[in-house]
Amino acid sequence: MFAGVDEAGKGAVLGPLVVACVGCESEEDLAAIPVRDSKTLSPAARTDLFGRIQESVHYTVLVITAEEIDIRRRSMNMNQLMAAAHAEVIRELHPAIAYVDACDVVAARFGRAVTARVGYPCRVVARHHADATIPVVSAAGIVAKVVRDRLIAELAGEYGVIGSGYPSDDTTIAFMEAYIGENGRPPPIARTSWETTRQILGRAGQTDLSFFCGERQEPGHFPGPGSP
Repeated sequence: MFAGVDEAGKGAVLGPLVVACVGCESEEDLAAIPVRDSKTLSPAARTDLFGRIQESVHYTVLVITAEEIDIRRRSMNMNQLMAAAHAEVIRELHPAIAYVDACDVVAARFGRAVTARVGYPCRVVARHHADATIPVVSAAGIVAKVVRDRLIAELAGEYGVIGSGYPSDDTTIAFMEAYIGENGRPPPIARTSWETTRQILGRAGQTDLSFFCGERQEPGHFPGPGSP
């Protein structure tokens, strides 16, 4: 079996991170399914393709909540968290080869980090933009995105209009500002270790930010030697 791994929600400030692994016995498994980068597909198209993927191939999904992300970031940076999550879903399907969408600026380094955590002989191939160039990774991206969208919809049913959960989404920021203004703390579905959350707390006049734990860097920051 060979597999592909991709994620949805890595950079979000609200909601879970979802990592999916899709496994195929043959390249023909996905030949009839027009998979491509999930970001280029409409929600309806993603949902349709997800149903077809479910019927055709093996897959597994890992959901990491905002709270769990904050806990893990007390002892690791985001690259390490992502490598561990990729390795976890790979172990579930146990492929001989796994193609992963690299979460590090150095793709080969991310591949080595995943390999070190898999726990059995598996050839891990890390590529930037693999979700757009390797069909089995595209399929994993579709699975991850659909699952995360459904979880965000469930959270919206509980909390009201929360947007996509990403810092670039004005609706998400407005929700966080309103929640913090009313409650004096971030909502339980927010990643308190994110700089975005700290900035909103600061604007709201919260002075003791140490309560909200974790590293100060955004997930796109890649610490070098000696970095916290």
